[in-house]
Amino acid sequence: MSSAPTAPLPPGARRRSRAADAPSDAAASDDLLASALRIAVMRLARRIRSERSDESMTLTQLSALATVANHGPLSPTALAELERVQPPSMTRVIAHLVERGLVLRVPHPSDGRQAVIELSPAGRSFIDEDRRRRTAWLARVLEELDEPERRALAATVPLLERLAGA
Repeated sequence: MSSAPTAPLPPGARRRSRAADAPSDAAASDDLLASALRIAVMRLARRIRSERSDESMTLTQLSALATVANHGPLSPTALAELERVQPPSMTRVIAHLVERGLVLRVPHPSDGRQAVIELSPAGRSFIDEDRRRRTAWLARVLEELDEPERRALAATVPLLERLAGA
């Protein structure tokens, strides 16, 4: 294997090896991967969101409803923390969900001064239908992939979960 001719170095200077360039190359590669992954995940999330069963509900309301469905009864404060929103904002979201009959305010089991938010039967039906629609769309799209592509995608799911939890 031949290499391109190099210019002579001044006395006492040392030639940098390609290995010395590796950290900056790796950082640039990570930046490119991060950018490509961010864009792909955003596009996929946007496409999945377009399969919502009820466009009148905001994404914040739907997310809060799903969080209650996944975690069980929660205090408004705990729900706000899980959703990473300020408590006054969550109060408005909860009021909307209660008004639509999707969640119920029930007495806290050990502190009668507080209430917890729990999923109503209508909320369970809403979440189930919304998930069914989105999953059906994604399953149809996955059918278009060949087996090696589906296996590669399946192998990335745990990595994406790790990133999401970071």
